[in-house]
Amino acid sequence: MKSHSRYVCQNCGATSARWVGKCSICGAWETYVEEIIGSGSTKTKGKSHSSNAVMKLADIAGSGNVRIMTGIAELDRVLGGGITPGSLILVGGDPGIGKSTLMLQLCAGLQKHNPLYITGEESLFQIKQRAARLASIPNDLLLLAETNISTMLQAIKDTQATIAIIDSIQTTYHEEINSTPGTVTQVRECTALLMQTAKKSGTAIFLVGHVTKDGMIAGPKVLEHMVDTVLQFEGEKTYAYRLLRAIKNRYGSTNEIGIFEMVEGGLKEVHNPSEIFLAQRHRHDSGTAIVATVEGTRPMLIEVQALVSPTGFSVAQRTSTGFDTRRLQMILAVLEKRLGLEFRKCDVFVNVAGGVTLDDPAVDLGIAAALVSSWKDIPLHPETVLIGEIGLSGEIRPVSHFEQRCSEAEKLGFTTVIAPAANTAKLTKGLSIACRSVERVSLALTTLFS
Repeated sequence: MKSHSRYVCQNCGATSARWVGKCSICGAWETYVEEIIGSGSTKTKGKSHSSNAVMKLADIAGSGNVRIMTGIAELDRVLGGGITPGSLILVGGDPGIGKSTLMLQLCAGLQKHNPLYITGEESLFQIKQRAARLASIPNDLLLLAETNISTMLQAIKDTQATIAIIDSIQTTYHEEINSTPGTVTQVRECTALLMQTAKKSGTAIFLVGHVTKDGMIAGPKVLEHMVDTVLQFEGEKTYAYRLLRAIKNRYGSTNEIGIFEMVEGGLKEVHNPSEIFLAQRHRHDSGTAIVATVEGTRPMLIEVQALVSPTGFSVAQRTSTGFDTRRLQMILAVLEKRLGLEFRKCDVFVNVAGGVTLDDPAVDLGIAAALVSSWKDIPLHPETVLIGEIGLSGEIRPVSHFEQRCSEAEKLGFTTVIAPAANTAKLTKGLSIACRSVERVSLALTTLFS
């Protein structure tokens, strides 16, 4: 076959016979890269048919839910209870966030499973330096510095590794494909080969992936469809805390999160995040409130801060960090319409302490209370936790996992919970913390500031 060139969008994988500035499929600009198509890239078409046979469900060997525990409880939580053998797991995150550190610490807890760490971005000497800093990495860990996918697959087979880590998938290339590493074709084909190896051999393979400037995992969207689990490692560079969440998980929930703290010796698990996030709060400042949120099955208490000040602009500013700006505008509209508070003449700033992002509607009441507290310059009671979703008519709507939220507040020494009446009426167990029922936001604010 005579070789020819084509242009491939590096964002969605669309192809074109000529270069175009804007992709007609995904709308991205300047993402088309030229790739050479020749006889080498179609060599796989001549392969023989698979020898896999059709089997009955009852004849398939293997027991039920077999998991490999990593020794890192926060990672096991996000994975759904450990690593599933034969799974393909993609780990993404910003540069320097700690992906390689997490993978190296993962190897330390799985040494009895013969892990293999394959690096395409660092030398073996650099890996050894990092292992010396972490101080918990065993000396007999198997390492390979390679970017050729054929050599990688052979190493996985020769070492009979139960766990393999590829750092990163964007540096991996197939020698029969005439395109540079990191392009759509290379990433797709290399991932397909790794997926076949994982399913046939039972080896669990972790792929470390780069992210784009928008925070999305680099490469075609098909990459996320091919793998079994997609983990996103998040965190603000100004904070020491890191959040690991599952965007996709075929073997568990996508609502769980794992929390780590970056210290000198690597990533340290945070088993009680509420105490960490509340450690630096000032108890008697106006504009602050404590809310109870739930990530998966884990309740957490978070401090939300609000600042309301007269605006010097013709249009008042609305800025939020860690909270949806559109939902903030909705809460402000409800407070203006139902309570007559004139926020339109004020700049409003909302911040979630600790660098956490909240998308739980149960924190609405806490946001509203912090806004009114700043507007009136009256601090809230420091031992009060606020729970409730605000509706457009000003009603306080019930939330899920109410008892877990109250138990977390009780455990940390809080004395009062302001909560929806529909939730407090259905409490099934006794709590020593006082639950004050409210049905409307006006009643909740009157209770707080009276």
